[in-house]
Amino acid sequence: MALRIEKLDKHFANGKHALRDINLHIGDSEMVALIGASGSGKSTLLRMVAGLLEADAAAGSLIEVNGLCVQRDGRIASDVRSIRAQVGFVFQQFNLVDRLPVLVNVLVGRLHDMPWWRGVMGWFSSHERSIALDALERVGILDCHAQRASTLSGGQQQRAAIARTLVQGAKLVLADEPIASLDPESSRKVMEILSTIQREDGRTVVVSLHQVDMAIRYCPRVIALNQGQVVYDGPSAQLTPELLRQLYGMQADEFLSGSELLSTQPEHHPAPTLAWSTSMAQAA
Repeated sequence: MALRIEKLDKHFANGKHALRDINLHIGDSEMVALIGASGSGKSTLLRMVAGLLEADAAAGSLIEVNGLCVQRDGRIASDVRSIRAQVGFVFQQFNLVDRLPVLVNVLVGRLHDMPWWRGVMGWFSSHERSIALDALERVGILDCHAQRASTLSGGQQQRAAIARTLVQGAKLVLADEPIASLDPESSRKVMEILSTIQREDGRTVVVSLHQVDMAIRYCPRVIALNQGQVVYDGPSAQLTPELLRQLYGMQADEFLSGSELLSTQPEHHPAPTLAWSTSMAQAA
């Protein structure tokens, strides 16, 4: 199992209850969309999965990635750095070093697998450079490898960030609103790349999205959060405008404004193979 989450809660210092009793199982090689309005807890959940944020201290709370404990009972595992090597994180704002060449930004994904002194000196082998160039070719920006990251468009920078996770060899890819700041064409390309690496490489991809159209188009499974709670976990094909309005009320207008959801049918993805937890959908 790629990801196991049990009895997860999160309160912040300001008293906000960001996550409430989250229980999720995500299998190997799944492509899953995490949707919800702003403030629903999507980013908080992804950061906790990556071991960047502790859960509330509570008996029984657990996050495991590929069978390895990231945190338990609100305490991050002491060996979490080695586990993070298996988790690629694609941020909304790309997290590239603007002044460095694209190739070097992508090679950062290899730092976990080399002596620290080589990383500090920026000494990468020809084999490592070859891996990085192959990754850039896969995401369609090989010709940009020598440019400074700051010269790329937003869509190109996000593709470079995805190439970094490929070089890292991440088995689980977490993408936090990766298309929020991109134009429609760049958004489509980024989602197609994420879908391709899930399908061809067998990587598990969990992508948080504000665009329900994209979730339905590219992800067979959708997990919907509302006010920190899972309110739907099931096939994207069942996520109709009517169900969204039942789950989110007036907030559903955020998802549906300018949406093609009413006319768009799910694309050619195979039928989901998990035993979906669809009790919320059936109750609706």
